[in-house]
Amino acid sequence: MIFTPPPTLTRGRIWLAFTLAAATDTVQLLLGGAGWLLPDEVIDVATMVLMSRIIGFHPLLLPTFVLEFLPVADMLPTWTGCVALVVLQRRRTQAMTTAAPSNGPIIDV
Repeated sequence: MIFTPPPTLTRGRIWLAFTLAAATDTVQLLLGGAGWLLPDEVIDVATMVLMSRIIGFHPLLLPTFVLEFLPVADMLPTWTGCVALVVLQRRRTQAMTTAAPSNGPIIDV
């Protein structure tokens, strides 16, 4: 398996990720108990694949994906919360890599 770095987060990617997460959580909330068998699982698989393409794969996506299979937990906005955490972590990482000097040794005083 080839490791590819996560895509650079742009406003468009962040907006798309939050829109997808909010739409997924809303649809699952509206389905309620009726979506427990198959529709919720199909939506979760599609959301996981799309999120990995939009913001890149992140380990926090896995527990969210698994948590969505629990009957009551799918009523919570887990995808939206997960996207918020992933975006926050990726922004911090991107800020650290762009702020670090690229030439010369780093001397800590």
